[in-house]
Amino acid sequence: MPTYLTPGVYVEEVPAANKPIEGVSTSVAAFVGLTPGGPVNTPMRISNWTQFAKIFGDPNNPDNGPFMEGAYMAHSVYGFFQNGGSNCWIVRVGEENGRGARPQAMLPAAADATVEAFRAQALPSVDGTVEVELSEEPKAGDGDQTYRLVVTAGSEKEEYDGLTLKKGRANLATKVNAQSKLIKIEETGASLPEAQRIPAAGRYTLSAPSPEPSAIKPTDFAGDEAKRKGMGGLAAVDEVTILIMPDLWAMADDTAVRDLQGKMIAHAENMGDRMAILDPPPDLLPQEVLEWRMNTAGYDSKMAAFYYPWIEVQDPLTNRPITIPPSGHVAGLWCRVDDKRGVHKAPANEVVMGANGIAFQITTPEQGGLNKVGINCIRAFPGRGVRIWGARTLSSDPEWRYINVRRLFNYIAESIIEGTQWSVFEPNDQRLWTSLRISAGNFLTNVWRSGALFGVTPQEAFYVKCDDETNPPESIEAGQVVVEIGVAPVKPAEFVIFRLSQFTGGGGEEVSE
Repeated sequence: MPTYLTPGVYVEEVPAANKPIEGVSTSVAAFVGLTPGGPVNTPMRISNWTQFAKIFGDPNNPDNGPFMEGAYMAHSVYGFFQNGGSNCWIVRVGEENGRGARPQAMLPAAADATVEAFRAQALPSVDGTVEVELSEEPKAGDGDQTYRLVVTAGSEKEEYDGLTLKKGRANLATKVNAQSKLIKIEETGASLPEAQRIPAAGRYTLSAPSPEPSAIKPTDFAGDEAKRKGMGGLAAVDEVTILIMPDLWAMADDTAVRDLQGKMIAHAENMGDRMAILDPPPDLLPQEVLEWRMNTAGYDSKMAAFYYPWIEVQDPLTNRPITIPPSGHVAGLWCRVDDKRGVHKAPANEVVMGANGIAFQITTPEQGGLNKVGINCIRAFPGRGVRIWGARTLSSDPEWRYINVRRLFNYIAESIIEGTQWSVFEPNDQRLWTSLRISAGNFLTNVWRSGALFGVTPQEAFYVKCDDETNPPESIEAGQVVVEIGVAPVKPAEFVIFRLSQFTGGGGEEVSE
């Protein structure tokens, strides 16, 4: 308390007894996969498709953008934003610079720009952007054409004059490789006819080639939490609520994919604030995916959801249809439902934007068996488009059967955790208990008003208890304050049943409202 010694008027700021709790975002996805460019093993926050394409685009083929053959990451991110996603984190997996492919550039033939005459590659000790400029020197009489090569890497610069294409010490590759500390030259067109071995003059920027999906190891996806690599790097990103790995099946190894999907589930379970969306194996029939899910994979988790089958989209690289894993589009749909209806609404019976079709048309009887074991089906309905037609988790516990119930609890828990940080180290007495009760109660009242809790009144929808019973002396001595909260979440109307019967008409009273 302040001490007043001089007569006068004083103003004291008194903290409010009610400290409001704000709801956290539930619509932040994290993608772990392959891109042709961008930083490796560095989580990047992306808010739109243009930003993603600029950062993770192909430096060697800018027209391709972030798309690469054999990988699904770009398709999934595009589907995420197309379906209503707003913010996401991107983790590009692969080898770090210095251990993976070095930056390189093709020096094309003058007669045909599609033919590689030479290749320039940066040495392992060189970092940063490397450029090479090749030009023809003035020709003296009937002598052979000579070339000048300038290599620039940051503040370092090397110049080579009098280079020829003939064998000897003045040969372009021989002289540069013997003297350069920045690059090496490979004569990839040595077997070509002499007319096609002449390189085209120009300036070329060296860049790391896009990795082949088959060259990526499973450990690159799983990463390391301590070293902030791969999926492990997302442990430090608290706002993530959805985890996706669309490129797992690009490795075409069922055992490795099941192991990584198990690690996705473990990551979500350990973090406690996010759910994993799992993709099925490609080209499986309904009975086959049922067998795979139950007897091969055997997943059981309230923090994971599984969607089948793959969806069809247009591939910008070939301008032809391609089937891709549905997880990215599904994540965007989750975000769209969160924004328009709320996290308590089951993300089902919603159109999948950007899906031109599905890999396999599922019948109603077939879905019955799949839905029972937590396989959420994606179906195409005449005149209604491609829709998500399931909203279950992979849990065998009926309490956590539905995705929206699990995500609602994640939302409530994270909001209360972040909104009550002020209470840490406060005096553990009745005043603190009352403040916590009021804060949690007011927050849950707003949740109930949004339609997320079941009950006609707030008393039917939830309760908050923080008193002598939840905080006995031994708990206080241990430095703990316990607040007990119970909520009644709304469950989705998964089966809408109309009971019809015949009755004899006439003589009855009219039904009035």
